[in-house]
Amino acid sequence: MTSTGAQFTSRLGSQTIDLPLVEVAPDVAIALFITFDRGISTLQTAGRELAERLGPLEPEVVATNATCGIPVAIEVSRALGLDDYVVLQKTPKIHLSDAYTEPLSSMTTDRDQALRLDRARQPTVAGRRTVLVDDVISTGGSITAGSRLLRSAGAELVGIGLLFDEGDEWRGALGDDAALVHSLGHLPVFRRGAEGWEPIG
Repeated sequence: MTSTGAQFTSRLGSQTIDLPLVEVAPDVAIALFITFDRGISTLQTAGRELAERLGPLEPEVVATNATCGIPVAIEVSRALGLDDYVVLQKTPKIHLSDAYTEPLSSMTTDRDQALRLDRARQPTVAGRRTVLVDDVISTGGSITAGSRLLRSAGAELVGIGLLFDEGDEWRGALGDDAALVHSLGHLPVFRRGAEGWEPIG
């Protein structure tokens, strides 16, 4: 990814934030949002507002994909009054040698990866109303993989909570699960035009 030097101003629920545009392919750019680059208060507010949207689904557990989704899961869990959350890991650590596993690909990662759920954590989601939260959905690859992994572990997936949805490619990837999505904001994809970077989708 290469910085374009341009910025895009977006709404994140009740908040307004400026995001840098980065080129991810020739003449194609995205507005880059990284949870770890934002202050605690930004994530607290966003987590509370996302929890307000997910609350009517009566979730019993919050799950997320490592790693940028972890702050989202913490704040949503806190706002829902839950004291636990589940992280679907990407790093093949020693205790994950026999984990539930699902392959994935992501727009912001240049190599194939896999999501892993520790078998010791499987009872946390099995038979329970689960919401999967993350920072941004773009191609839908990570969320689709996370959804499959949770269901293979016996979770009842009742909602998908996102800080941002980006473009609309993710809808095709999610299929029927697109109806489960609750998002605080929308980010277009950008193409280089005669007047500079132009938002599309």
